Amino acid sequence: MNIHKEGRALLAVLFSILLGLNLGLFFLLNIPSPWIGIIGAVSLILFLFFLQFFRNPSRKIEINEKQILAPADGKVVVIEKTTEDEYFKGKERIQVSIFMSPINVHVNRNPVTGLIKYFRYHEGKYLVAWHPKSSTENERTTLVYEIHKGVEILIRQIAGAAARRIKCYVKENQSVIQGKEFGFIKFGSRVDLFLPLDAVVKVEIGQVTQGGQTLIAELA
Repeated sequence: MNIHKEGRALLAVLFSILLGLNLGLFFLLNIPSPWIGIIGAVSLILFLFFLQFFRNPSRKIEINEKQILAPADGKVVVIEKTTEDEYFKGKERIQVSIFMSPINVHVNRNPVTGLIKYFRYHEGKYLVAWHPKSSTENERTTLVYEIHKGVEILIRQIAGAAARRIKCYVKENQSVIQGKEFGFIKFGSRVDLFLPLDAVVKVEIGQVTQGGQTLIAELA
């Protein structure tokens, strides 16, 4: 299993703490052996929970300039026409939102190949990720990809009630490749896509997605 760089230090510290706790209970305190086994099992479960959270599976990406791939693992929770005010200044777009639970892979991948035309980080609140205002009021990062013929795709990483750390590894005027990692959100949250109105959406509400694998939409 590949472990994401965002989790390596945390996992090392957690392992040291749990190991020290269990050794201390075993050698220094007179605790009955059944309780030692229970505490050891709980410690193992806790460590495995964090370990799976930071997993970073290798994926084969088939690049296609006509396709918009899922930027994250999760579940589709929103598909609707809406206006986007930060970059598109009230113009109508198709919004597709993916909710990431704590058990999902939390690597974020570029949905398209193109140029990062716009990048902004916004401090904000920590509303639950499915709250209607989380897209505009929570801590978030907004990216705009410019692809062929001036087509623009906006993606927004949104922090939630538990996810209080957004990492983004790209910057303005950087060229990126579809399916490659661009960021990470710790402990679950949400990713919004704002697509052109003529994009043909290929997912449904409730559908499970895999970052860099699931086809979200096709461009006209």
